[in-house]
Formats: sequence, structure tokens, C-alpha cells
Amino acid sequence: MALSVRKFDAVIVGAGGAGLRGALQLAEAGLKVAVLTKVFPTRSHTVAAQGGVGASLGNMGVDSWQWHMYDTVKGGDWLADQDAAEFLAREATKCVIELEHFGMPFDRNEDGTIYQRPFGGHMQNMGAGPPVQRSCCAADRTGHAMLHTLYQRNVRANTQFFVEWMGLDLIRDPVDGAVLGVTAMEMETGEVMILQARATLFATGGAGRIYASSTNAFINTGDGLGMAARAGIPLEDMEFWQFHPTGVAGAGVLITEGVRGEGGYLLNKDGERFMERYAPTAKDLASRDVVARAMATEINEGRGAGKEGDYVLLKLDHLGPETIDKRLPGIREIAKKFANVDPAKDPIPVVPTCHYQMGGIPTNYRGEVVAPHGGNPNTVVEGFYAAGECACASVHGANRLGTNSLTDLLVFGKAAGDNMIRYLADNRGHRELPSDAADRTMARLDRLNGQKDGANVHETRAELQRVMQRHCGVFRFPDMLVEGVDRIRQVAERVAQTEIGDKSKVFNTARIEALELDNLIEVARSTMVSAEARKESRGAHDRADCHDTPEHPNGRNDDEWLKHTLWFKEGDRLEYKPVILKPLSAESIPAKVRSY
Repeated sequence: MALSVRKFDAVIVGAGGAGLRGALQLAEAGLKVAVLTKVFPTRSHTVAAQGGVGASLGNMGVDSWQWHMYDTVKGGDWLADQDAAEFLAREATKCVIELEHFGMPFDRNEDGTIYQRPFGGHMQNMGAGPPVQRSCCAADRTGHAMLHTLYQRNVRANTQFFVEWMGLDLIRDPVDGAVLGVTAMEMETGEVMILQARATLFATGGAGRIYASSTNAFINTGDGLGMAARAGIPLEDMEFWQFHPTGVAGAGVLITEGVRGEGGYLLNKDGERFMERYAPTAKDLASRDVVARAMATEINEGRGAGKEGDYVLLKLDHLGPETIDKRLPGIREIAKKFANVDPAKDPIPVVPTCHYQMGGIPTNYRGEVVAPHGGNPNTVVEGFYAAGECACASVHGANRLGTNSLTDLLVFGKAAGDNMIRYLADNRGHRELPSDAADRTMARLDRLNGQKDGANVHETRAELQRVMQRHCGVFRFPDMLVEGVDRIRQVAERVAQTEIGDKSKVFNTARIEALELDNLIEVARSTMVSAEARKESRGAHDRADCHDTPEHPNGRNDDEWLKHTLWFKEGDRLEYKPVILKPLSAESIPAKVRSY
């Protein structure tokens, strides 16, 4: 069946912060840009970001990009590529000021400058402390303000949006592997089309829905990662998943770290500020993985609150209703709706909840996708770019600092756009599409339409999430990981045989959910296989058999494991590549014991 083809200079899959920032660069350069998105752009998951954008503006005291870079590398437990960390820290201030000029309604100080709050892991004096106020925020709805600002700017630039379209598969040139666009489905009609492009940017966000308990929206199904993996591109560092310390117990809804930045703190059932035992200097503003593990330890050792002892308490009533309503109005609303408590009077019950993936599609700091070829682990895949949570620059290493996600969207979304403009100037014509451009997509759809006596999509997805939650959570045990690899492969066999009862075309959500499950399973497999193979504890990856010793502080083994994981879909094959320890201009930050 021949599909209709639409041609563009650039196709962007995803309309969150990174996609909109990249699209803006391209549209303002006069290029023909198509942005595909499963939901209306301002409903993308960036809208849920609360706490702020990290940038060393220095509005609240002394700060520098060198300190921000150091905190990023330390926060990532030295797995971050230091060229990317420098680029993020240096460009952050420019991107925030630019966003301010676009009209983003940041909170203000009395002198009119952008208000900045403290955030976990952000310190003065190259990590020595005290904490620095670096998070530029719009109350506790920063992502919401950013998304609307960028969307309005794109409307002004005449960016073309394909709303409620789902990207299905990458199209690659069989000769040299260059990316030539994507196949996509319009949800309203069920029509499949080829969107041909001279350059393609993936900004599809995260895949937190592989876990049963997640702060992520239901749309966060790792579509870009699944598309890349099926097209033969590896996924990098997928074993590293951040569990945000404060999700509402029982609901998983995010409570921003900004609560602790404004002066809130955690308590166990005895009313003890337990973080003082785990992080004597930073306390409640230690890095997220440190706080999440401390909370899990308190619960596991019987100091959890509530009837079941299965959560801890986040206290902020001492801030007073006026401060809460000014700085944290959304949090008060969330606490009332999802926890049935008014945080101006009572503490919020919270538990660690899957929040963010540090891994993703391998890129360099310019937003270009890279993959091993001819002995070079960082060979650029021509015409292919990725930015935001779906990409792995690797700027976050083994653990992301709070506020660095929104900074990542702005800095690398813009960088990808700039580099696409340069690439398009040198590559003016569309390449010819291969004759089998849509074959993989049509085979997947035909299989789904013709499947008899297959697996139930909802039940299979639920099993996938249970396996990930049980076998690859905050604490990881070697026997559970081995069993988890076997279990997730069994789930993958069921995913390959899913069946849908509704075969209609118009707004068929059953088909969309089945296609999303195809992407979730690639993310889950890559995570479990990569986690089982990494025999150390680093950042968010905490193995029970890798203990804190003088040779391996906190269980981290730099001699054998200071390297990035690359997972290939074919045969669950793993390769590794070195961490880039040489920054662009700053001095390299040597690895040391990570403590707060």
C-alpha cells in the first residue's frame, strides 16, 4: 500500500519544551517545520514541571556557571559528560534571559530581577556550600508558564503543528543510515502518512510509565526511544531512573522540591528531621537520589508514618499561609485534592516515585544523535537530532539535579535547532526515500489488526509496570535483577502478540495504546538488561551487593564502571563507551567521594 508523502525541511516529534524551543529556532530561520504531537502542545508533560529553571544569574547572591557545572557533574556521580555539563551551565543564563524577553512571567524580587529559590544539590564554592539560590521560577508552575510562552512564540513564527498525531517509525537511508523522516498516524482518521524531512528532531519526552508508580503523564510512553531502538540506534544509560523523593502517597502526583527549597522539611513518624543523619550539610536539599534512598530506608526500617507505615511526612505549615499561597499555590491545591490535607495546617504524606530518565537516545552537546560506527562510539547519525528527556547528552550522568531538566530543554532544544539550521544549509535537497520506507510500520499495524487470541493490552502493560516496580526500583537486588530480565523478556513476548477488539480507524485509542506499549517494552527491556549488567552503585542505580568500602565509596567502582552503557534492541546486546571527562574550556572535575 503506497502512503502519501508530505515534505518538510524539518520534522520535530514532540511539542514539549525541547520540541518547541527547537521549532522556534527553525521557524524563525524561515524553514518549513512540522511539529507532531500526541496532545495539544500546551498539554505536553513540560506543563507539569513545578520548581524552576537552574541558571547562575546571581540575583540572590554570588553564583557562577563554574559552580553550576560542578554541581551537575557531582550530582550525576561523575557519569556526566563534562563538555555537555559545561555547555549547559554556560548557556543556561542566556536561555533564561531570552525566555524572559519572550514574556515568561517569572516571579520577581523587589528590584525587578528574577526571583531564585534554593534547590537540592545546588551549592556555592564548588560543592562546599552553603546552598545557592539558583532556581528561576514562576511560583510552582514554571513548566506551565514556559510551555505557554514558547507556544505563543511559535504561533508568531508560523510553526506548523500536527496536533493529535503519533510518530510510528523512523525512516533511514539503507546506504549510510541517515534519517529521512518518520511515518506517523493521524489519530482522528487513523490515516498513516510519511513525513519526509531533511532533518528530524526527536523531543518525545520521558517514559516513566514503565513503572507502576510515576509522576509522569499517561502520554509519557517513550515513543522516541522505541522508534530509535527499532531503527537500530542504541539507547544509552537506561539503568538510571530518578525516583523523585516527594510524590503524594497513593497517587504519585509530584510535590516539587521547591517546597524544601522554600524551607519545608521531611519528618518520620517520630517527628524527627531524619535527613540530618543522611546528609549533615545539605540535609533536605541533598541530591534527589540521596533523599529518596533515605526516605525508603526510614520506611523499610519501621519509621514510616500512617497506618501501614508506608510514607514519610513533608512539613511546610511553618512557612505560613501567605508564603505558601505566594510561592507554592499549586502545591496547596494538589495536597488538598490528592492527599486530603491542607499543607498550611498539616504535613503532606509523600513517598519516592519514578520521575525522570537520565538515559535516552545518545547525543552530543550539539543535539546530534551519535552511535558507534567504524571504531568511533560517537559517530554522528546524519540528519537525526534529539533533545530533552528522550535524549542522553549525557549531561545528567547517573542522577539529574532538580531544575536542570527545564534548563536541558532550553539549552539543548536551542542547540539542536541551531545545528539543524547549519546542516540544512549544507544539505539542500531531499534524498530519495527507500522503497521499503513504510514497511516496518505497515507490518506492525497489519499484525495488530489481524491478531487473534492475543494478549490483552491493558493487562500486559500492567504486568510490565509491576515487573519494573518490583525488580528495578529505588533499591536493586542482584537476584531480583536477574529474575527481572527473564520476566521482562516474557512480557516482551506477550507485547508481540497483543490484540485489540476495536479495529475501527476514527480516534481508536485502543490502537494508540497498543502502539505505545510497543515503545514501553523497548524502554523496559533496555532498563532491566542495563541495570542487571552494571555491577556497581552509582547515582540512582543502587545495588544491594555493591557496598560502601574505602576502595569503592558508596559502592561506586570507577576503575571498571566509569563508562556509559549502550543497549541495542537486537539480542539485548550491550556495548560501552567512555565518559567525556574533558570540558570545553574549564578544568576537568576529578572524581571524588560524593557526599552532601
